Amino acid sequence: MKKLYLAIGVFLCALNLIAQENKTSNEEKYVIHIKKSVAPINLDGHLDEEIWKTADVAGNFFLKRPYDTSFAQLQTEVRVAFDDNFLYVGAVCYQPRNTYTIASLKRDFEPGTSDVFAVNLDTFKDRLNAFQFVTNPYGVQREGLVFNGEEISNFWDNKWYSHVKNFDDYWVVEMAIPFKTIRYKVADGENSWRVNFTRTVLKTNEQSSWRPVPRNFAPSNLAFTGLMVWDEKPPKPGANVSVIPYVSLAAEKDFPRNEQDLSPIGTTTGYPKGIGMDAKVAVTPSLNLDLTINPDFSQVEVDKQVTNLSRFELFFPERRQFFLENNDLFGSFGFPDTRPFFSRRIGITRNPNTGLNQQVPILAGARLSGKLNDKWRIGLMNMQTKRVSFGNNKYLPAANYSVATVQRKILDRSTIGAVFTDKENIFGNLSEEQTGSYRKYNRVGGLEFNYYSKDSRFEAESYYHQSFSPNENKDAASAAHFMGYHHPNIDLNFGVQRIGKNYRADVGFVPRTGIWQLFRPVTVILNPKSKNISRYINAYGVGSEGSDVFDLKGKLLDSESNLFVFANSPAGDEAYIAYSWQFTHLFETFDPTNASDNPNPDAFRNVVELPVGNYSSRFFNMGYTSSQRYTLNGTFDFSKGKYFNGNATIWESSIAYRFQPYGILTVDCNFTDIRLPQPYNSVKYWLLGPRAELAISKSLFFSTFFQYNTQTNNININSRLQWRFRPVSDVFLVYTDNYFAENISRYYVNAWAPKNRALILKMTYWLNI
Repeated sequence: MKKLYLAIGVFLCALNLIAQENKTSNEEKYVIHIKKSVAPINLDGHLDEEIWKTADVAGNFFLKRPYDTSFAQLQTEVRVAFDDNFLYVGAVCYQPRNTYTIASLKRDFEPGTSDVFAVNLDTFKDRLNAFQFVTNPYGVQREGLVFNGEEISNFWDNKWYSHVKNFDDYWVVEMAIPFKTIRYKVADGENSWRVNFTRTVLKTNEQSSWRPVPRNFAPSNLAFTGLMVWDEKPPKPGANVSVIPYVSLAAEKDFPRNEQDLSPIGTTTGYPKGIGMDAKVAVTPSLNLDLTINPDFSQVEVDKQVTNLSRFELFFPERRQFFLENNDLFGSFGFPDTRPFFSRRIGITRNPNTGLNQQVPILAGARLSGKLNDKWRIGLMNMQTKRVSFGNNKYLPAANYSVATVQRKILDRSTIGAVFTDKENIFGNLSEEQTGSYRKYNRVGGLEFNYYSKDSRFEAESYYHQSFSPNENKDAASAAHFMGYHHPNIDLNFGVQRIGKNYRADVGFVPRTGIWQLFRPVTVILNPKSKNISRYINAYGVGSEGSDVFDLKGKLLDSESNLFVFANSPAGDEAYIAYSWQFTHLFETFDPTNASDNPNPDAFRNVVELPVGNYSSRFFNMGYTSSQRYTLNGTFDFSKGKYFNGNATIWESSIAYRFQPYGILTVDCNFTDIRLPQPYNSVKYWLLGPRAELAISKSLFFSTFFQYNTQTNNININSRLQWRFRPVSDVFLVYTDNYFAENISRYYVNAWAPKNRALILKMTYWLNI
């Protein structure tokens, strides 16, 4: 296996070197000049100022979807200008008023749910990182950061201004982006930025852009950008310091129970008060310092629950604002299932008494991130958490977390990088019996190489990471190589990874060690030429997704494969049919129903686990996702087949109703039916998740999320009222509650018996200094 890994790595690295940087002959055809306005520009949705009359026009938008072979039917005309304080963008978006699709009046709406006009600004021209500013026909704003060439983080918040004016056949948007909001540098001589403007119209399923983007890439792909040339130098970036203090009040009540017989331990009530602060300091025009003191994340929405049938830890996304900005500098190292840094390790833990996640108080933290110059980016972070008492003489020790990364751009769009993480547990006077298996420290250091061809068709990643822990430094490395080829008609990917037996990343996400793993997905995409067919299907194809896991001696442990066919409609509907098969070697006994997730001791106490051995599963799968253009839309996935030594039926669906423009009502419904022969366990699990998101106005939002989960015997209610009383300044009222979902009559526990609840009032205020 080691020879295979080396051979594949050498072969793929050779391909990386052989692959030539594709030159696009008409690249500089897309150039727009930006001129300085000597008169004020009023954001009123009328492009009647003198500067707009003389400005260059970026027009003739080209289609990306449903086809990428013609100009867009609904065109866009864009102009740019600037003064000493703002970068201005004015756009005329042609579209009949009665065809608008708007998900909500809420700021930072979900991508893909509304008609939008978007601006991508690659201020350093590295084709890897950019600022994105988006608005819809109702003037609702969203901003984000583009990283890794096309991926977007919509969790970046900053102040900017816009106004939209609606007409019968078009709408006009004017944006004013403060220079202090973005990062850039001013050079001697001519200055230029890379830029692209994109549109999405859901009713006609049109996605278009000024600089054409092939249909197999995201519209935000920075390989396909034009040039914005400054006729005069942009103003030098000034000092930018923002302070965001908060105050909070809460009422909390816990109803803990004994793990053995579910008898009440004793209700606890608390009234915590919080005061803290975040600060953002522009150390240089391209390097930002974020500070936080006693941060509070009580307004963050709870995790979306899932039915857990895995033997390994599940991945849940980060939702806390402080950790999301510039997260690509910290969280993108490694492979998706082997990350040396995962920010949810900081400030979140699992309570061993309740089985639920709970916050760990963070005393303070600092993060320095951004560009040193055109070639170098750095990221430094340090966080300190407090000790936590779980009761029953169990404690989580205080800890200090440090992360350091550096990234250098090479070639046209590629990078080499290094990462170092360190977790130091501070035990104080705690004994080993009180803290369990926590180690004194854990550290990980590593190097990575990421390659992106100029046209994004070739992609590769190689890394080597080494962990350091007390007495566990032998075979404590992780290494991998991945390569992908992305063509409009074929998508090829291959990866190989080795994770040492003693590799640990206590600040990362590594659910499995001591393995080799292969990844081998491939998809062939075809486009019908017949007009009669293309009216209904604009893309179809066949593909396979698969992975194989071996132990370090080469023995097969797990294998997953499928064959699928799919079809997409010009409206944006997608459907697929697949057949999948899996091989699993259990190296220890296992209950495939994960009944132990239920707090009811009788649900798992007498469960007979499957013995060590080899098992196979076979499933027929089918699914459908409707277009977002429809007022009523949703997804449906159905699987049925052989599961270990029994059978299983799994049904997952989500239906959403949009009552424009005030919000969306969504109902998620998952059903899992596992039937194993006696004496093994058989179950039926339901997971229901109604959700409402309402925007009463552009400044007042309400959401409520209800989750009913029979696997964990839990009902969760999370409601949030948000009032944005000024830009990026909010008042939150949050209510969260957890109950038992079903009766446990033997232990005198009734459905809707409370587990814990809290009511939180929080106010934040954004102050520019």
